[in-house]
Amino acid sequence: MDARPAATATASAARRFAVGAGLLLRGFGLWRTRPALMLLGMLPPLIVFSGGVALLVAAAFGLGPLVTWATPFADGWDPAWSALLRGALGALVFVGLVAIGVLAFTGLTLAIGDPFYERIWRETEVLLGDAPAGEGLGFGRALRDALVLVVAGIGVGALVFVIGLIPVVGGIAGTVIGTVLSGRILAAELVTRPLEARGIGRRESRELLRGSRAEQLGFGVATQLLFLVPLGAIVTMPAAVSGATLLARRALDRDPHHRARREADPPRQPGAER
Repeated sequence: MDARPAATATASAARRFAVGAGLLLRGFGLWRTRPALMLLGMLPPLIVFSGGVALLVAAAFGLGPLVTWATPFADGWDPAWSALLRGALGALVFVGLVAIGVLAFTGLTLAIGDPFYERIWRETEVLLGDAPAGEGLGFGRALRDALVLVVAGIGVGALVFVIGLIPVVGGIAGTVIGTVLSGRILAAELVTRPLEARGIGRRESRELLRGSRAEQLGFGVATQLLFLVPLGAIVTMPAAVSGATLLARRALDRDPHHRARREADPPRQPGAER
């Protein structure tokens, strides 16, 4: 069997994954051109991050007693094996809590900072030309989406915990799968705003982004990993909003219907008379 088509497809997916991660880096470029706006975009994540870190620290201190209470069968084991089991379970629970925390952080930050992030994605659109006339989601809708992200985070956290119970490979597999799933959900949520401003709902967005899955995953995983760096989420969040706008634009440029509309009504430069 000729393995070349499979190898070519894998290489192509890897390139698109890298392009998606690069969109986040391009989002950081807005720090150079619009630093005041990006600083403003740091305020919501700073507020949410402060509360989130406090909760994670409290959870970390409470994990030991909780795991000990949940594993009474290990009380009679050799102390080394008992400590190993409980340490591994505690680590898995903490990884699951981090997965929940990242998605909850994103949802709450977007809800609180919706007016700020609307300005960021709109400024990105203006710099690229052909900015949409639509507005942000509004606090009520953003809060509802935040709750959906929290529920998704709980699902990912539970899955990470279950996978982590697999002997030997479970810890690594659970961490990798949790990062990938969280990154995908994160990217899907961030790209919603610039698309909905163009009148494209969530169902249509999923269809539109079907051809950009590798790029979407690369963008989401890169964002997720930077969120895990100490204080990285605060600096990354405004750049992620801008990068998601770039991701939405790439998906739109691939769509034949959108291209036809643009050809029929070419984009005007900001400030040009209509």
